[in-house]
Amino acid sequence: MYKRVHYWGTILFMCSLIYLVRVVFTEVFDDESALVDEWLDQNDFGEYKKLFREYGISTLSGCGSPDQLDRLPELPAAEEKRLRRAAQVLQQRLVLRQWLSTHRLQHTYTKLLSLDVSSLEDVYWLEDSTARHVLDPKDFGAWSAARQSLPTGKEALQTLKADLWSAVVKNSKHQDAWTWGGMLVVSVSVCGLVTLAAMTQPSLAPEAKHSLLQYVTGKYLHPPSCKVEWGWTEPQAVGETMCFTVHCFQRNGHPYPICDTDELSVSISHGTRKVTAVVELGSGDPAQANTARVKFTVRTAGVYIVSVMIGGVAISGSPFRRWFTAGRVEARRSRVGRAHHALVWAAAHARTLHVHPRDHYDNPAPLPDTQPPEGFSIKINPLGGEVDEKLSSSATFTYDNVNQRVSMSLCFERAGVYRAQVLYEDILLHNGEFDCIVLTASDTATVQRNISSKRHNICYEARLLTGKPRRVLCCISPKQLTLKDYILKFIPKRITSFRLCPSTKLILKPTPAGSGPGGEFTLEDGVQPQLELVSAERDLIAATFTQLLIANCGGEDTFKNKQEFFYSEIRKAHARHPHEKLAIRVLRSELLRSSLKATRHFTVQDWCKNFDVTFQGEQGVDWGGVRREWFSLLCAQLFDAKFGLFVSFHDSPTGLVHPNPDRPPHLKLKHFELAGKLVGKCLYESALGGSYRQLVRARLTRSFLAQIIGLRVHYKYFEQDDPELYLSKIKYVLETDLDSGDSVPELYFADDVYDARGHLVETHDLVPNGATIRVRNSSKVSYLDLLAQWRLAARVRPETDAFLRGLTLLVPDNLLAIFDENELELLVCGTGEVSVSDWRAHALVSGSGRDWERLLGWFWAALANFSTEERARLLQFTTGCSQLPPGGFQELNPRFQITAAPNFGALPTAHTCFNQLCLPDYDSYEQLVHALLWAINEGGEGFGMI
Repeated sequence: MYKRVHYWGTILFMCSLIYLVRVVFTEVFDDESALVDEWLDQNDFGEYKKLFREYGISTLSGCGSPDQLDRLPELPAAEEKRLRRAAQVLQQRLVLRQWLSTHRLQHTYTKLLSLDVSSLEDVYWLEDSTARHVLDPKDFGAWSAARQSLPTGKEALQTLKADLWSAVVKNSKHQDAWTWGGMLVVSVSVCGLVTLAAMTQPSLAPEAKHSLLQYVTGKYLHPPSCKVEWGWTEPQAVGETMCFTVHCFQRNGHPYPICDTDELSVSISHGTRKVTAVVELGSGDPAQANTARVKFTVRTAGVYIVSVMIGGVAISGSPFRRWFTAGRVEARRSRVGRAHHALVWAAAHARTLHVHPRDHYDNPAPLPDTQPPEGFSIKINPLGGEVDEKLSSSATFTYDNVNQRVSMSLCFERAGVYRAQVLYEDILLHNGEFDCIVLTASDTATVQRNISSKRHNICYEARLLTGKPRRVLCCISPKQLTLKDYILKFIPKRITSFRLCPSTKLILKPTPAGSGPGGEFTLEDGVQPQLELVSAERDLIAATFTQLLIANCGGEDTFKNKQEFFYSEIRKAHARHPHEKLAIRVLRSELLRSSLKATRHFTVQDWCKNFDVTFQGEQGVDWGGVRREWFSLLCAQLFDAKFGLFVSFHDSPTGLVHPNPDRPPHLKLKHFELAGKLVGKCLYESALGGSYRQLVRARLTRSFLAQIIGLRVHYKYFEQDDPELYLSKIKYVLETDLDSGDSVPELYFADDVYDARGHLVETHDLVPNGATIRVRNSSKVSYLDLLAQWRLAARVRPETDAFLRGLTLLVPDNLLAIFDENELELLVCGTGEVSVSDWRAHALVSGSGRDWERLLGWFWAALANFSTEERARLLQFTTGCSQLPPGGFQELNPRFQITAAPNFGALPTAHTCFNQLCLPDYDSYEQLVHALLWAINEGGEGFGMI
């Protein structure tokens, strides 16, 4: 009986041993595969997971080995370059980890990565004073000795790295050699030594983390036994720094002291966007050594997926779903759903406007389901008069719970012009102030009849007050407002015209009591001098102008709405042109010449077709990829400063390009026209959406973008377009007292033009006889504006006109005019893929101290959580352009700089001449995010952000 029990006990013991060995190797293999997947996700290669498995690349050493990557099929050139770069970084990190293991310092690996030490070369530059603050005192002696043992010669260091990499690959191959059949044989063969192995030896695989005794007794970290304690109750409002605690336990239920080598990772996502989290392991209290605190900030309402993994294994309940709601209503973020500065009413007829309540982070903010909604009010006063309490109180508010908006109904009994202010808790809404043009029933019918007419011969009489007062005619069409003078008092002759776009402002002035109908108004567009007029039919002129402007912009004035309206109008304009295939054959070696020859006789209908591009001598079939390559290569050549068609000013470090007035003789105006046609083609293809979407990779100057949309250039454009001139001359003129005396250099209304060798070519008068008119304090701004108009616009007028001829072949100029310069760049060039890791790797940081390191950590976390458009806006705010050079931040010149600002709690500032961002100190991460978003959204337009 005893022998039978012993026999079955032995069999049971051997089966248990085999099972335990299988568990060990299963976890090892799963861990390594999970690490490969994690590495691919971190480097935005998640789509290649299946490809790596199919080609047997299942270890980190295989990902970092060029020989292994050579087995993969051919990838796109840009992806191949990124993959090779990421593999090189991974190889350096694996070599570093192997070197640490040889000196028994592998547990310091994560701490060194926090100091940006990711290679053996970085070890040389890490100062002992910095390492002493991070490493434990017991490890510092071993670290210092290991660091001193590194060879100083370049060849010796390369030899050491090669030996370490061989060890990494060998360990990886050793792991792969353990197959299930081999494990079974080894398990049976070692059963006689099981007691000694279980008591004293670790498991057989070198990578295993626990001994067999730990597996038997359950004294090891067991992710399914770990639990999460949430620090809030649902639903929680967005905006706060959320914190939850992970409690770690062994398999036997006892607490487990968590550390860096346990590889705890937290992934938080909202849809396709990932949220960066800060993980703090352990605590100063020994009783809390088994806890990990996770902090993150939520700005967008919705459902978030929280995944907590330890060693690639999910903890109990992971992934979790957590719901966050919008915060309280913020007046400065809430908007009135209106189009522009003025709206048109018919007297005695109510009109409904929609107010969109938003919280501090622009989430739709719900209101208590009460009628009327609390907090909203409106103030109405006749233009230039006092608030009319009776009229203000007549407005009604109702809350639409389904669409989460407030409907506001207004009715004016008498015709006239009123100023309205919509408030929430006595604070003005983001766009809550606007003019209400109230017309009589007959005037309303007249405006509607004029707008719906196809002839568009809408004319009103007025009196021009600017200069010599005289009677003029105001003619309004969907594209422009034209002023005409009378010859012999009855023959109209054009004086000037204003484009009907948002940059043209029609400003109404208060009408004195008893002055009769109509009143004064001002026209300005930033291009030509403003004009003051008076007309008895002023309100009709303003109402017609407003209604046509709304029709031209498609409704509300947000960039998203403008973009959707623009794409819709482009599709309508070319709806009769079929988007069928059109074959184009070009030479790669002579890309520009062959492309110009292939398209020189193309009509509008041809440019609207789907180009089927073939490179002569190549066998590629164009399913979209060849066409995109042709667009990319041709645009890159045309807008490259080295080519000569577009150049930067004086080899400006910002790299923004401008039409070249001194272009080489072989470059003609037809090349500028081709560039315009290509940009128009890209915009048309983008309007079609899907795989047709094309972007122009160009870094265009702000002054050139302004001329495309019809704005007048001024001296402030020099700050971004020509920083050298701005720093050496423009700032000097602005800051110098030109009337102080003889010590001040004399300036005249003229500009000297030099050739490439520095020889004076001519002296150009900015005004008639400008070389004899001296610049004074009172005229310095006028002088600088004239200088900008000459250097940035007049010198390149033929080139700009040729570009616009090509562009407007496909895109009507009135559609482009609805955007500002920054929006036009985002429309044409897109936001681009801005890599936060590349940004961080090549940023120059100037500052020191723990507070500064904390602020930097917040900044990079905020940047990681920004949307693609917000990152582009920040790049635009700091460098003056949303686009990067082809090589990314590494080629940005000057390098992107982050410096500490001396003030506390203020908004960040930028020096676009130096690509420099100045960060003040803040009390919290939330305060930093708020300040950054406020700066890039509210202060990102214009110049002088210093």
